[in-house]
Order: sequence, then structure tokens, then C-alpha cells
Amino acid sequence: MTRLATFLMAAFSALAVVALPSPVRAEDYPSKPVTIVVSLAAGTGMDVLTRLYAEKLSQALGKPVIVENKPGAATTLAANQVANAPADGHTLVVLTSIALSINPTLYKHLNYAPGDFVPISLYVKSPFILSTYPGLPAKTVPEFIKLAKESNPPLSYASIGAGSLQQMSMEFAKKRFGFEATHVPYRSTAQLATDLTAGHVAASFLEAGLSIPLIKDGKLRALAVSASQRLPLLPDVPPFSEASGAPDYEGVSWHMLLMPAKTPGPIVDRLHAEMKRIMAQPEMRGRISAIGLIPNDSPSIDAMRSYIASEHVKWGALVKQLGLEGSQ
Repeated sequence: MTRLATFLMAAFSALAVVALPSPVRAEDYPSKPVTIVVSLAAGTGMDVLTRLYAEKLSQALGKPVIVENKPGAATTLAANQVANAPADGHTLVVLTSIALSINPTLYKHLNYAPGDFVPISLYVKSPFILSTYPGLPAKTVPEFIKLAKESNPPLSYASIGAGSLQQMSMEFAKKRFGFEATHVPYRSTAQLATDLTAGHVAASFLEAGLSIPLIKDGKLRALAVSASQRLPLLPDVPPFSEASGAPDYEGVSWHMLLMPAKTPGPIVDRLHAEMKRIMAQPEMRGRISAIGLIPNDSPSIDAMRSYIASEHVKWGALVKQLGLEGSQ
């Protein structure tokens, strides 16, 4: 055998070793602590729930599961961190719908895209409550729509900022039912709630956790839930779709656990199965309902991908119609 032949055989053997790594096995994962990055602040409903299932996930995986809060910039900080993390299964992120359905159209420069993630669990839907101050002469959704159509100047409504899902929910209703309302953006949910209860703004799609205590104290009036079902904490408040006669209406946020897109399939499948088992437990479903959220039986990974895509089309189109594309 010539020296050249010997060299080539050795080179091809070395290349084969590099090109054919050992397959990833789910039973070998994890090899170190797992981190879940939460895109909202400590103490929020998302944070509380993540810490609950992180403990159960730690028991299932046999390794610590650490929760790290990285709020800010409309969830883009957390999303960017995990999109660019090693795809080895040891870094996950919890995002809301705004990160994957609105931000890609709203932001001119975004350092991640929905395709940078693989979904693990869509375990919660977070509805909004169409809330008004008690003195507004509208006690039902039809009365609110009628009042909004007749008001001159237009009624005002509040949200936590341009491009927020609260704003999108009201704008969707405006276009669907043909009324006008003036958007008043707030930087603080606390100030928004204070002004709404005082009647400085007429209405808002408020997060359930914020609005329910004020509704029960009589400081706000609840007209409808933005989800397609009633909430156990507000059994007498109908879904907006039911109250308005528009079955296609749903404006909810959601919590989704995701990983970098190139994470090996066996790891993705294992975590999907573990989260499905954990979130189906009565204890977890009860805790979710107790804070005004809706437990969701997470669909398959492919179904979640399709859901993200459909939400992006739905809300991204509205962002464009409002002239907000690339405004942030």
C-alpha cells in the first residue's frame, strides 16, 4: 500500500469518527442542572407556575431545575437569550404570545425569530377581562358596542402600550364590530387600573389576575372574558364571543415552554411527555385556575408549531393594519 493510500485511509477513518457521533439518548439527559428562563418578573403568575412545575420536573429528571427571571423589552430579552443558547436541552424559556405572534412584526430589529425555537408545552391560556368603570352606561357587550358606536367623541380604552395584546384585543373588536375608541397607552398596570376605576378611561381588556379582585370589590364592572370559555372565578361573566354573537372572537395570551430549535429530538420528546404528565395533575390545574388562568391540555409539538404560525398571521396582520409594523 502506498503512503498516499495509507494517508487517505487514515483521513477517511478520522472523518468518519467526527461525522458519526453517538446518537443522543433521552435516558442520558440531563447531564447537568437545567435552567428555565422566565420572561416576566418574579411574583407574576407565570413565575409562580414555573416554579411549581420546575420542582416536579426536577424530580422527574433527577437534576436541579433552576428558574431564572429575565423580564424586560416585551419578553425579547429572555427570548433572545434562549434562542442563542446551546441546543443541548439544558436551557429553556417561558414566553407569552406577544413574543412569537406580535413582536416579529412590531419590532424593526429582532434578534430571534419564531423558528429559532421548538415548543415543549402550551400549558396555559391567559384571558383578558373586558372591564369598565362602574358608572359607564353599558352593562353588557351589546350595550358597550352600541355606546361606542354612538359616542362622540369616541370612548377611550387603556392598555399597557402600543403593540400589547390588550391593545390588539380591543382593535380586533373595533374592526369586527365597526366602532371607534381612542387608545390610551400606560407604562404601569397599577396606574392603568387606578385611572380605569376612577373613570378617567372607559374600558380596558385587563389581565384576569389584576381585574378579578377589583371586580369582586365592585370597583370595576366585567362585561366579558376574551377567552372562548367562562372562568371558574367569574362564572357569570360570558365569553366575548358568546356575548357579542361572534364565535370567531378570541383574544388570549398564553404561556409556552420552548427550547432552542436544534435541540435533539429525543430530549424534546422526553420533556414534552414529562410536561404533559405534570400539567395534567389536578394540583397543577387547580393552581392555574385559582389565579384566573385557564389550564390547557398541551397539543403535539407539530400542532404547537402550527398554532404559533396561525397566531403570528392573525396578530401580525393587525399590527400592520394599525401602522405599527417596525415601530419598535
